[in-house]
Amino acid sequence: MMELRALRYFVAVAEELHFGRAAERLRIVQPAVSQQVARLERELGTRLFDRTSRTVRLTESGRRVLAAARETLAAAEHVRAVVHEPSDLVRIGTAAGLTARLERGIDALRELNPGFDLVLVDLPVIERVHALRRGELDLALVRGPVSAPGVRVLPVWSEPLHAVVSARHPVAERGSVTVAELADHVLRAPSDPPLHEAVTAALGSTGTRFGRPVGTAQDTIVEVGSDPGSWALMPATEVAAIGSTRVRSLPLLPPITITGNILTPDDDIPRQCTHAITAAFEDA
Repeated sequence: MMELRALRYFVAVAEELHFGRAAERLRIVQPAVSQQVARLERELGTRLFDRTSRTVRLTESGRRVLAAARETLAAAEHVRAVVHEPSDLVRIGTAAGLTARLERGIDALRELNPGFDLVLVDLPVIERVHALRRGELDLALVRGPVSAPGVRVLPVWSEPLHAVVSARHPVAERGSVTVAELADHVLRAPSDPPLHEAVTAALGSTGTRFGRPVGTAQDTIVEVGSDPGSWALMPATEVAAIGSTRVRSLPLLPPITITGNILTPDDDIPRQCTHAITAAFEDA
């Protein structure tokens, strides 16, 4: 019988693409992760990862199983929440690099209702939207344009995108950079759909050369940091939160910004509630 534990371990490896990092994240030993993933592969009768001594990549079957595993785990969490959640629980979908904004927003909401309980849920943007539509989240923070049935999009803040380059890149010591000065280098576009759409729209007529999409923010930093021939566009706060010494984060001239949105269920939320939510998470 398939266990939720095996699915959790599989999802951790799929997101980290590294068994050791997945074990650290799960706070267990690596052999236990490998054992559970191998067991899941035997039960499903298919390989979920292509492994070499240096890399771990999802197979096509692995990508399909990942989507189903996330849905299954989300459903299990929902069951637990139904049993245990207090009536004033607020569940917020988050993303990397939003710590300061979350702290300000939560403090503002607590001034209105000091007694509410809080759960922060870190999910990929598509999963955040799905969870909101299924009633598993009350709010979600998302960068970039989003449109989905049953979801209300509240534009709340704007933040600059910076050019992220290797510390060995020719422009690394500059105070700022133009897109034209990066034209000979490959842009690693974000894989998050809203952020990808915002970046491609901003750079549509600049002749930018797009390379293969990147993964998580951490993976982007590592990959760009090791390749002086590439660059990335990332929210400045996200780069600062990671704090890598292998890359440089350069403001763009002219600036390119991205809109930050609060997503809520598209139901009859009172106007005063919408205003309170917007005010809580807007720029300080």
